[in-house]
Amino acid sequence: MEQRVSSEPPAENQKKKKMAEDEGKTIAEGEKIEEMKPWEQHSAVISIPRFDYNASSSLLRHSHSGFLITCPIKREKSATKEAISILEKYIVSNHDAKRRKTCMDDANEECKGSREGAANEHVNLESGTSMEKSDILSLVKLTRSGLVLFKFPFDKSPAVVDIVSQIFQSLESGILKSPLWCNRILPIQGTCCLDEKELKKIVTKLVEQFMNNRQKETGNTVKFAVGYNRRGIEETEMKNLRNTSSDPDIFALLDRKKCFSVVAAAVKEVVPDSIVDLKDPEICVLVEVLPLSGVPDRTAIVGVSVLPRALVTTKPRLCIKALVSDTKETNKKKR
Repeated sequence: MEQRVSSEPPAENQKKKKMAEDEGKTIAEGEKIEEMKPWEQHSAVISIPRFDYNASSSLLRHSHSGFLITCPIKREKSATKEAISILEKYIVSNHDAKRRKTCMDDANEECKGSREGAANEHVNLESGTSMEKSDILSLVKLTRSGLVLFKFPFDKSPAVVDIVSQIFQSLESGILKSPLWCNRILPIQGTCCLDEKELKKIVTKLVEQFMNNRQKETGNTVKFAVGYNRRGIEETEMKNLRNTSSDPDIFALLDRKKCFSVVAAAVKEVVPDSIVDLKDPEICVLVEVLPLSGVPDRTAIVGVSVLPRALVTTKPRLCIKALVSDTKETNKKKR
């Protein structure tokens, strides 16, 4: 009797069998394993949360905290997976004594049971890891590439700035290895519609919190700077919005100078003796336009953060520090 022999090398065949077994599939002896295309391999190996399609409507109604992550274009899935593995090490529930875990909406496993206010959320169950329900991060769908956005429920406000600070400390000490796909992680302390009153209100609140936690030295003038990123909103789009809108002031805050003046007025209202210093600011107010999917036309949502000098870089512009320095990146490429 003729014996069927696999044409593939034994080592390669064993590797594919192992991958199939990891996915819960059984491969019979001698059965041909079809080779997956590169993009199929990518989706089979990388398991990421589903998008929270209710996120946009919630962001229109409530202020949320979260994280905005930058990554290389077309590497959003890899960055999402990497960000989850990083963030879950540092997210701690600030509302109860539950153990440190992050609930995620996983693509493969559904969380058993229900949670008030989070009926559609699931738990990310990885082999050997027991995940508990605590603070829940949702993955928000965006309209631009190179970005990943996570948000917390509106009734939970973890110390996102402290979380990012701990990540930087772990990277510097070597406890956390340098990420491959996540370039920057911006902690978002609050969100609002791009409206003058709303923006001033949230900036005032966050600056007050910053000053209450700061040990101010008597007689020193507080220096601050404002960073504004209209990420994904080009000048041509702004002109079109102004021309088609019946209200010419509806997108006034998209103008950089106007936004700066509103934020600066809010800072000075809390700290009257403050001055602008772009080179060495003590208070750094970052405003990010979030390119959300599913929001109505002529509507923009921004994320706002008030950060200490240690977490930002001022050159070439004011923004959150990169997780991996340019020097390290250059050395990696040379190798």
